[in-house]
Amino acid sequence: MSAVVCVGSISNIKALWESRIQKHQDELKAERGQRGKSSVGEISNVWESRIQLSKLKEKVYNEDGRLILRIEKEEWKTLPGCLVKLPQLQEWQLHRTGLTTIPTFIANFNNLLVLDLSRNVINKIPREIGRLTKLRELLLSYNRIAEVPAEISGCENLERLELAVNKDISELPDQLGKLTQLTHLDLNMNQFTTIPRAVLELPALEWLDMGSNKLKTLPEDVDKMQCLHTLWLQRNEISDLPDSIGHLQNLSTLVLTNNRMRGIPACLQSLRNLRFVNFRDNPLELEVSLPPSEDEEEEEERDLFGLQFMHAYIQESLNSGSTDNEFLNKDEDLFS
Repeated sequence: MSAVVCVGSISNIKALWESRIQKHQDELKAERGQRGKSSVGEISNVWESRIQLSKLKEKVYNEDGRLILRIEKEEWKTLPGCLVKLPQLQEWQLHRTGLTTIPTFIANFNNLLVLDLSRNVINKIPREIGRLTKLRELLLSYNRIAEVPAEISGCENLERLELAVNKDISELPDQLGKLTQLTHLDLNMNQFTTIPRAVLELPALEWLDMGSNKLKTLPEDVDKMQCLHTLWLQRNEISDLPDSIGHLQNLSTLVLTNNRMRGIPACLQSLRNLRFVNFRDNPLELEVSLPPSEDEEEEEERDLFGLQFMHAYIQESLNSGSTDNEFLNKDEDLFS
């Protein structure tokens, strides 16, 4: 009996195996291609990083022995990680770059003395910034920051903090009162309704700008800021001042323009070092004019709402008060 060969079955088996072999070869080819792409991608990333680092190095300047990274009016919305290869930088000056975030690797720059990122679109301060223990100046005005992290208190050598024109900051963490070296604080054009407790606790504070906020009054213990020599309170809603402000014996400049002051408190006469004051654009109730000066130049330079005006106004106010009391006493005698 002769064997029967099924030609169709053999052909099917052969086709099946050829299909499997082809599929396996295609998979191997695809895998090799993917590996090739990954390698090309890695090489591309390396070269891109080198190019970025090269560009950044061109922005590094040596001024008086200080290494400064300075970028002006160039688009750098984010800072590349390769920047960590320049840990010796002592100052960053990045203005009008469109920068949106401060990288968390900022903590690697232990030698940083000045961080100036003003006039960008930064909306958050990373907590890692508190690890910059040598930092002396943190300048973040004209950004979009709404919250200040407590970790900034870790910048123990900070002397200057500027957060002006962020428009949405309304409070500061109490921990900032631990910044014992801070002398200059700019909080102009934000949403503060009072001077934060942390500010009152700053033992070395000399210069404070809280203009263009929503202050209605000052804390009763405002005199805790005994080192303060300059206080800007313009364009707020202040209608009265606490008597304790008269205890700020180092105060030399006080600006209260464009508020809601209806009078000038007599306690300001106690400020023996006061050299410049301005009450312009307040609804003051008394009309006080200064006597003409014999010196024409002095007359031209004299501020009609300045120091002389303040003393004249207080004196007029006291005189008016004395007169009113006399009339009251006479009225009482008539009805007795």
